[in-house]
Amino acid sequence: MRVYNNFKEMDRDLKYIKLQQQVHQETIKLQINEVKESLSAVSMLSNIIGTITKKAVVLKVVNKVLGRKK
Repeated sequence: MRVYNNFKEMDRDLKYIKLQQQVHQETIKLQINEVKESLSAVSMLSNIIGTITKKAVVLKVVNKVLGRKK
């Protein structure tokens, strides 16, 4: 536990703690917004389409390599 010699020291530390709290709150807000964006319907749909496209390309390449026709 810290021992304070005067009120100036206490006020300084209280301001510092309050600023730290504000920074943490803003960080949490940013992280929440990032999660919301990543879970949005458009984002999820584009991820699904990208995954399907990649798998289709890989399947086509594998079929060509193996000499299969579809």
